Amino acid sequence: MHSTNPLLDFSGLPRFAEFKPEFVTPAVDQLLADCRAAVERAMDAATPAEWEAFVSPLDDANEKLGRAWGQVSHLHSVMDSPELREVYNANLPKITIYYAELGQNEALFGKFKALATSAGFTTLNAAQKKIVENELRDFRLGGAELPAAQKARFMDLQEELAQHSAKFEENLLDATNDYALYVEDPAELAGVPDDELAAMRQAAETEAKPGWKITLHMPSYLPVMQYADNRALRETLYRAYVTRASEFGKAELDNTPLIAQILKLRREAAELLGFKSYAEVSLATKMADTPTEVLKFLSDLGARARPYAEKDFAELKAFAASELRLSDLQAWDNAYASEKLRVARYSFSDQEVKQYFPEHRVLAGLFKLVETLYGLHIREDKAPVWHPDVKFYTLTDHTGQKVGQFYLDLYARASKRGGAWMDDVITRRRKGGNTQTPVAYLNCNFAPPVGDKPALFTHDEVITLFHETGHGLHHLLTQIEELGVSGINGVEWDAVELPSQFMENFCWEWDVLKHMTSHVDTGAALPKDLFDKMLAAKNFQSGLGTLRQIEFSSFDMRLHDDFDPNGGRSAMDLLNEIRKETAVMLPPDYNRFPNNFSHIFAGGYGAGYYSYKWAEVLSADAYALFEENGVLSAEVGHRFWSEILAQGGARPALESFKAFRGREPTIDALLRHNGMA
Repeated sequence: MHSTNPLLDFSGLPRFAEFKPEFVTPAVDQLLADCRAAVERAMDAATPAEWEAFVSPLDDANEKLGRAWGQVSHLHSVMDSPELREVYNANLPKITIYYAELGQNEALFGKFKALATSAGFTTLNAAQKKIVENELRDFRLGGAELPAAQKARFMDLQEELAQHSAKFEENLLDATNDYALYVEDPAELAGVPDDELAAMRQAAETEAKPGWKITLHMPSYLPVMQYADNRALRETLYRAYVTRASEFGKAELDNTPLIAQILKLRREAAELLGFKSYAEVSLATKMADTPTEVLKFLSDLGARARPYAEKDFAELKAFAASELRLSDLQAWDNAYASEKLRVARYSFSDQEVKQYFPEHRVLAGLFKLVETLYGLHIREDKAPVWHPDVKFYTLTDHTGQKVGQFYLDLYARASKRGGAWMDDVITRRRKGGNTQTPVAYLNCNFAPPVGDKPALFTHDEVITLFHETGHGLHHLLTQIEELGVSGINGVEWDAVELPSQFMENFCWEWDVLKHMTSHVDTGAALPKDLFDKMLAAKNFQSGLGTLRQIEFSSFDMRLHDDFDPNGGRSAMDLLNEIRKETAVMLPPDYNRFPNNFSHIFAGGYGAGYYSYKWAEVLSADAYALFEENGVLSAEVGHRFWSEILAQGGARPALESFKAFRGREPTIDALLRHNGMA
């Protein structure tokens, strides 16, 4: 029987069509009560320290809470409203406190220790043993060994941090939505492509305004920065974009005090646990061992990239001065000058390429790749969704057996946070005699269709879509049936980007791309000579791009390691110091990048942003095996599935990599792929 509260129905897919904010609090309260009852039973001295007796029942209760709250968190990210925000923020502390209490529960910690030393431990499968090991580590990181007074303080810190992170993300969304520029003179928009202008015109018409509406959402902001000849317009927009959620806007949306507070609370929590810094806590669950190791990795990669970055910048400055009459190249000129240089050097523009990537063809090509590599079939299916633009798909194997399902939410809108991400809806798990089918969310922020034309994607957006699909496949193609290490669960954070970055490589393969292009007006496939130009331009400014990532990663690691949050310096001071060491292009003084760096302050990447570069080494090296055996090799595809995607977190990521590659990873393929060999 279905519950009248859709958040309490776990019989199938979420019932989004019936969701109302008033369902949240009663569902959360009931599920927390059920979870606490399950914890009490597990702690009971009469409950034996055995997997089926206490681990499975706890998983059952916690999974329901996770699935219900996951729906609420997801809707808060993609369909935010004042009513939903209010109940989300009212219930977030309850959820945070429950998990903090769970992490500090000495009796449960004792049960897991007893299980780990029992005769029964030897009968557990590898995934179950890994879960027990992870639990023992996580209890220590959760403060289970702290004295009572320190436990209480640690709990308070977790609650405050959760609230500050949520507020950081909300401030950024509100500050982004708060800005709009209305342009009535078409001459001011010279250079901006027609389809972008049509979208801006449509946005203004929706509000019954004349002219064109420009916002700070990426599908609106980026084309202006890339194509508008009007330098003053670019500067105006750039300033608005890089000062979002800072002291230059509304005081109530300023993230500066939140950054300071988050850093202080993280440091205090780390010290309570006996660590020198939050970075050390963060690395306790990752492949990298110490902040020093990470910073050395970044420094070494930076040293390899720097000559290429300096050459990139010198070329850009010379071109801007000689061809564009921009003798003082500024931050708001970079995207514009880079696009002009790319067109001059390679004779094509992003805009020209974009006409060949209508949504339906891109998806067909992506699905064909998954079919080729893994022998799987993807078809559109029906399910309740949260917005009319959302699509739903089912993944089946060659026998027609359902493997997984996913929602695809491609377009930007005011109620949706920026960026692109994958999240889990349901995780593969053996329950009773049945295996639960995994389900994922794939979210992007692309421009929606305008008029009677389909949505068109830039090649960069195609890469983003492939990246998130890689995360999705990691979740959907797991063969592990224990919740704690199934899919992406239990995978070290600095390895979790391996499958996503791996997928990006296929966006540069002619045998893949030729199946996913069709000119929006003529229907013609992408010409091979245009693809060859794209390939020649693949590593255009890759030195600059690499240094930029190293700047962000070093800032994040230093911020959480040797930076004193209680000292006199700000996060911005540290970033300026790192930029002087790392960057070849310095932004203006008013740039407030930390205030919108939601990855590390609201997205789980604190002291982990380096993971993108770390995993890029793994993904490039993994992809090199496909290059050696034919990039569409089903045999190598099956091996990648069975040794990496299927394994989830059931064994260390390095073991999975070595099982696939036959050796330790090397940096050579990454440098070669980036034109820096």
